[in-house]
Amino acid sequence: MRQAAKVTGHILECIGGTPLLALRRVVPRSGARILVKIESENPTGSMKDRMALAMIEAAEEDGRLKPGGSVVEYTGGSTGVSLSLVCSVKGYPLHIVTSDAFAREKLQHMEYLGATLKIVPSAGGGMTAQLTRTMIEEARVISETLGSFWTDQFNNNDQVAAYHAMAEEIWKQTDGKVDAFVQCVGTGGSLRGNAQGLRRRHPKVRIVAVEPSESAVLSGGPSGSHKIDGVGAGFVVPNWDPDLVDRIETASTEEARAMAARLAREEGLFGGTSTGANVLAALRVAEELGAGATVVTVMCDTGMKYFRQNAAS
Repeated sequence: MRQAAKVTGHILECIGGTPLLALRRVVPRSGARILVKIESENPTGSMKDRMALAMIEAAEEDGRLKPGGSVVEYTGGSTGVSLSLVCSVKGYPLHIVTSDAFAREKLQHMEYLGATLKIVPSAGGGMTAQLTRTMIEEARVISETLGSFWTDQFNNNDQVAAYHAMAEEIWKQTDGKVDAFVQCVGTGGSLRGNAQGLRRRHPKVRIVAVEPSESAVLSGGPSGSHKIDGVGAGFVVPNWDPDLVDRIETASTEEARAMAARLAREEGLFGGTSTGANVLAALRVAEELGAGATVVTVMCDTGMKYFRQNAAS
């Protein structure tokens, strides 16, 4: 049984230090070991808590965000929820640009934490490049109008340091036994930061990116509509670094949902569609590497954020 942590004086001190769990039932007997970083253990149930805290604290330190200031961001939901937590604790008003394309639970969570939301209508409830660009422009206008600090997650490199720390956790938890790291690409910050951190320790660690097959732009395909929350912007994001990646895997929305359901029913892990995509790709890598190797991937967030979305699918 996991030991209880000592008393902490601040909710933000609970970010990071998440468990690493070996999958038992969905993995093939002949494949490599697959370990999942359980990022749903962060305060808002998402790995984005790491980046939100890093972006806000870096802006505080260099004066971009001053006492009494406000914050603005565009988001598919998880980053917005994490920023809502950080800003509520630190006392910054937060303005979020999001869309009805994303899980309603996330939007409600942001509002409950005190964020002000602007909802951009989607075309048929799908994530597209045009929707992303419209949200970005709305956030830019709000930032200029209100004089807010715009975290601008696609272009903000401050988040990468948070994932360097995550990579160090993985390295220590595995006693340095990591052969591959598999992760979906949203802003690109998590893949980039973890790849850099793990490569510093072991230059030959295989790095595998994952994207929606309906919008496989990193693989050279056309931009399209998909329903894997938080990933697949529909264009090549600024934090994407192809030199860090050994290969790209794709997963459809249907495949990601099916794997997320398997994880819940067979492993007791209740994650979202991006987690399903991660594990699906990790299984492919594990089969290739074979017994004796270790593949690490990420449970990005909790499936509690997707109840209505899954029920409607």
